Amino acid sequence: MPFSSSDHASDEDAQAPAQPTGPPEVQARVPVLEPPGWAVAQRALFDLLDHAWRRFGSDFTGPDGRLNYTGRLTTRDGVDDFYEVFFNWPQLYLLGGADDLLPASEKHWEGVTRQLTELGMLRDEYERGYDWFHQGESLLMLYFLCMAAPERWSERALRFAELYVDPAKGNYDPGHRIITRPHNGGDAGRQGLFDGDVYPWLPKEADTYGYPLEWIPEAAHGRFPLSADPRLGPQMRDRMGVGDTAVNLAAAGLVLNAWILSGDDRYRDWIVEYVGAWRERTERNHGLIPDNVGPDGVVGSLLGGRWYGGHYGWSWPHGWHSVGHAACVAALAAATVTGNDDHLSMVATSLDALIARGKVMPHTEADSSLPSKWRAELGPDAHTPALHLPFRHNDTGWFDYNPATSPVPVALWHHTAADTDHARLQQLREADGIDWRTLRPFRAKEESGHEKAWFAFLAGDDPSYPERVLAMAQAQVRHRLRRVDRYRDLDVDEADIHVWQQCNPVATEALVQLTWGGPQVMYNGGLQQARLRYHDAEARRAGLPPDVAALVTSIDPEATTVELVNLSPGTDHTVIVQAGAFAEHVIATVRHTTCADDGWIGDLYDYGHTEPLVTEEESPCESTYLTVRMPASTRIRLVLRLRLRANTPSYRTPFSALSDEPSAAVQESTP
Repeated sequence: MPFSSSDHASDEDAQAPAQPTGPPEVQARVPVLEPPGWAVAQRALFDLLDHAWRRFGSDFTGPDGRLNYTGRLTTRDGVDDFYEVFFNWPQLYLLGGADDLLPASEKHWEGVTRQLTELGMLRDEYERGYDWFHQGESLLMLYFLCMAAPERWSERALRFAELYVDPAKGNYDPGHRIITRPHNGGDAGRQGLFDGDVYPWLPKEADTYGYPLEWIPEAAHGRFPLSADPRLGPQMRDRMGVGDTAVNLAAAGLVLNAWILSGDDRYRDWIVEYVGAWRERTERNHGLIPDNVGPDGVVGSLLGGRWYGGHYGWSWPHGWHSVGHAACVAALAAATVTGNDDHLSMVATSLDALIARGKVMPHTEADSSLPSKWRAELGPDAHTPALHLPFRHNDTGWFDYNPATSPVPVALWHHTAADTDHARLQQLREADGIDWRTLRPFRAKEESGHEKAWFAFLAGDDPSYPERVLAMAQAQVRHRLRRVDRYRDLDVDEADIHVWQQCNPVATEALVQLTWGGPQVMYNGGLQQARLRYHDAEARRAGLPPDVAALVTSIDPEATTVELVNLSPGTDHTVIVQAGAFAEHVIATVRHTTCADDGWIGDLYDYGHTEPLVTEEESPCESTYLTVRMPASTRIRLVLRLRLRANTPSYRTPFSALSDEPSAAVQESTP
């Protein structure tokens, strides 16, 4: 539904006179006798995660929150590896983690930022200049902190966004609608792709991903040592180190976050202008997003007219894995600020072009550049014929076939709820030789990858999924805690800095899917997607209250379904259900379970009746929030009819004070 950004922070506030007593209310009346297994497992996971983050912080960080590291960083790489360790910690707080997890997360961001500043990697708290594949990873923690405590984080977030929205900062050329270089950030003086004579490409990386600029004549003259390879030296600096690249599209996530915080039209207009330029280039390139634009605003002007071959683009090193995710972040941002889903077309047409070129084969026969990733994720199904898509393209055509990954098509479907996007996922599922109900016990650094099994659950094909995925999450947390034991005394040097990510014991994917009804955040710079979120009315903070578990079983806007269970035998709780990650949806009606007679237990249980006499009631809601009162040992199922994106997204909460200033940061009470 289109909207005007002038309504930004006042949509729901403007409705306040019609709801002077707060959100509509329902009460749970169905007693809990035998707690559902998924609810018990979910609360057990929250308890385990509470132990896990404290353990990691104690063993791997110092008093001010920084990581235990005394080495140097000798290249432009590394900033992301420090922030990524904690990316999902404030997310866990938002889900319902401990009260002190938010201040702990803030301390770690502050400590790591001081640490990286001392290492010469930041300028005014921001990355001096690096590619957006990695910058997007670095910023996820900041985005979740903004969601959890916008009043404390808005100044930084807006200041960072200004690096791109304000042309005077040196990162954006409004005349050509380009970000001016692949390595961009807080230091306008940082140029090119490397310091020194050649790009710091390691032999292992060269064996895995190959080289850029394989078409230049000099590359045909034989093998070269990496220190003198012409593809990694001046030619790379001059052809790939200037102009725009598709992975820069992830910067739209930073600007979207600023718009959600402030409602400033400048941020909306920048997203529309910048993403719109890439959409036009995609349309001119027959529906495939190009990966490079020269300083003159022309696709391929430094690469012999090639639409491929840019930095972190289609040819090198990751192809669709980097291009597709960045484009999806940007397209979702444009659709969000305008209310126009046509902006998603540049992603959809590119994805469909890959699907059209897909091949069914065992992974053992594919030319994938990511064999170690797929060994863990496919397990014995590496030998099962399955749909593979080409991730990369160069002068020889399409190559680097990998199993069809689901984060991008799932993100599109979650946003639009459109039949076409659902049908695409169904097409991928039907073409796949691997049963999508299969749940492999792996945890990649993105803390995602189980979207296919979640999709099968939402389709009604796997009622056991909640308990299985929660058990898998438990196992991954315990495995990571064993790694903490193993590596806590390691004297980490520059080659070892990924060990922190490999030990991070916070696992949130299962909780995001089951409680919020959303996929894990798009890892290279996305903002969270969710059908629902929750607030603890008594504590006046985000997240499920203690003892309360939630299970979203449908994300259909006409019948978004969630079951809430209060497992406490003696404590009442009040949950405020929020429609949308950013309060962007409206609950039009609510249908909920109830008991016709609260006295059924004493009257009927003695006669062998072990199930309550449950009925349903339906009532209008017309609010972004719904208050659910949950006496001890009760449960309730809510079926919500939603109007998607009826409100302008913001970080307001049910506890936010009304403000006359649309740009004022909303405030949520925190400990």
